[in-house]
Amino acid sequence: MSTLFTERVVAIAGRPNVGKSAIFNRIVRRRLSIVHEEVGVTRDRVSAEAEYQERKFEVIDTGGLGFIDGETTRDGIERGIRDQVAAGLEDARVILFVVDGTAGLQPLDQEVARLFRESGRPVFLAVNKCDNDEVEKHAVEFEELAFPVFPVSALHNRGFEPLLDAVVAALPDEVPLTRADPLRVAVVGKPNAGKSSYLNRILQEDRLIVSDVAGTTRDSVELPFTIGEGEDARHYLLVDTAGLRHVRRTSTAVEFFSVMRSRRAIERADVVVMMMDAEEGPSRQDKRIASMILENKKGCLILVNKWDLAAGKVKQKDYLKAIRDTLPFLSFVPVLFISAKEGANVRQSIVAIDKVAGAITQTLTTGVLNRILKDAYEKVQPPIVRNQRFKFYYATQIGVRPIRLSLFVNNVKSLTQAYQSYLLNQLRLAYDLAGAPIDLIFKSKPITRSGMEVDPAVKKRPAKKPARKPAKKAASRGAKRPSSPRRKS
Repeated sequence: MSTLFTERVVAIAGRPNVGKSAIFNRIVRRRLSIVHEEVGVTRDRVSAEAEYQERKFEVIDTGGLGFIDGETTRDGIERGIRDQVAAGLEDARVILFVVDGTAGLQPLDQEVARLFRESGRPVFLAVNKCDNDEVEKHAVEFEELAFPVFPVSALHNRGFEPLLDAVVAALPDEVPLTRADPLRVAVVGKPNAGKSSYLNRILQEDRLIVSDVAGTTRDSVELPFTIGEGEDARHYLLVDTAGLRHVRRTSTAVEFFSVMRSRRAIERADVVVMMMDAEEGPSRQDKRIASMILENKKGCLILVNKWDLAAGKVKQKDYLKAIRDTLPFLSFVPVLFISAKEGANVRQSIVAIDKVAGAITQTLTTGVLNRILKDAYEKVQPPIVRNQRFKFYYATQIGVRPIRLSLFVNNVKSLTQAYQSYLLNQLRLAYDLAGAPIDLIFKSKPITRSGMEVDPAVKKRPAKKPARKPAKKAASRGAKRPSSPRRKS
């Protein structure tokens, strides 16, 4: 079960490159935000649940405020960061203002302090990078900002107990709302495929920064989302990821870590939405991403975005054929053509995600499962391999996410890949498992000479050794041996 704390929210903010993401990771005790010396690494809001002294709350990591209030900028990403910080402060009940203890009080720190003072929220000043006593002595100069000052070091985990004591005490008491653990839905694809635009359209707010510049999203951003109401509601955690380039083409360390976070998001996801750019068509990199999804056995949905730009240039059936030819191993995955910008088929895509999520958690009753497989076996007989025909005995389900089936057969080596694909297709048709991977685990159940089946779970008893024959008594001394009969000449 997971817990929601809508009123217990702490926003971490400040100017760029003061260590906000490092403090965020230290508080939530996980490496969620990318930490790097490059300015402006964090762009979207990254949030996670934290716990301190058995009290839980939500923490939001925001981008650095690189220009003061009223100052204009032509950089769309910079404006987007400022908007995301403002949204994070609006959601927060407590602000954790981070400054750099080694750099001293800066004019931009004073401007940011004025912005926080106007918010009316409780503000606590974390003077980061106080890695030793000498730096910590200079933290007193930040008292000029008129906020409670706490010298800390995210690198060495110094000074966090007094800071968190004050932060948690300032949060309101609230009875948490408990709900079932949400399914994780990761949205992945090449850079600039429209992943953030799509999620903003679903959430009906500018929750993520959207730019024509490839690689705008860097962290994997988690966004709660619910379908339905009451007891029938299905809860999801939408994960926006950085564009997946080939590792060799990452030009900076930040890009490299972004790609690694995206790969980790696929590994942790239950359902993966693979976003493709309609104008570019299926590419070699799309094939690599699809292979990654299949390798991790995740439920999958393919969305072809920006279809409004390609609709007059190519037909859907031709584009779909190109996808199937490029990604034949994802032939069981549904494909939907959408436009995140105009909202075309976005609602249908939510229904499709919900359907795939239902498929990967489906329970297949043993009786029906065996009847479907036996009917498929009788309908199409497997070929003879190595003088033996593959034979199916029975099956049972042993897991979900993905669906795992244990099949007892006569000999796994006599099963061909083509016949295994045939059995998988029959299962998907019978249960409507479009988009759901099925993991078949085969166990050989050998046959004895008498024709009886041997259960592999029963250990074979070792054969008893034959009793040794008693030794003949030695002839007594002095006894005459019987003479051998003479041969006749």
